[in-house]
Amino acid sequence: MSIPDIRIETERLILRPPMAEDFDAYAENMADVEAARFIGGQQPRELAWRGFLTLAGAWAIQGFAMFSVIEKASGRWIGRLGPWHPEGWPGTEVGWGLAREAWGRGYAYEGTVAAIDWAFENLNWNDIIHSIDADNLASIALARRLGSRLRDIRKMPPPYQSTVAQIWGQTREQWKARSR
Repeated sequence: MSIPDIRIETERLILRPPMAEDFDAYAENMADVEAARFIGGQQPRELAWRGFLTLAGAWAIQGFAMFSVIEKASGRWIGRLGPWHPEGWPGTEVGWGLAREAWGRGYAYEGTVAAIDWAFENLNWNDIIHSIDADNLASIALARRLGSRLRDIRKMPPPYQSTVAQIWGQTREQWKARSR
């Protein structure tokens, strides 16, 4: 098994599977209390390593996972986003989590649009969701901008069973019908 060689380019971003050189920036992001608040919480470097390897392992086993997001202008790793569907998850998700210095620039929208297009085209998914904490107003606004609707409020599966999330989503047909 190997990680697929995928590269998606948008106007300002490169989306690709994670690479070893992404880890330092990933670990810094997960150490940032505010940036990690809604993506599993602040983590020491050793725990971030395990999460990072989970992404790489999902790519190797499932053939998909969240992409590393690289800012074209600087070449810096600025986050992760894309398809995510671990065992027991409430649906086929396209999620996002960017480093704080990348917030407010439209990168999450730009990258997530490309990731949703990729997921529908390459994974044969008929539906996507976004699991969002009710306090994460920026992500709720992004889900709405993407055309998703609130579908449910539910407890997440282990190991996040103490977390209640809003489940936003849309079908492939709704995605294709939305105005760009």
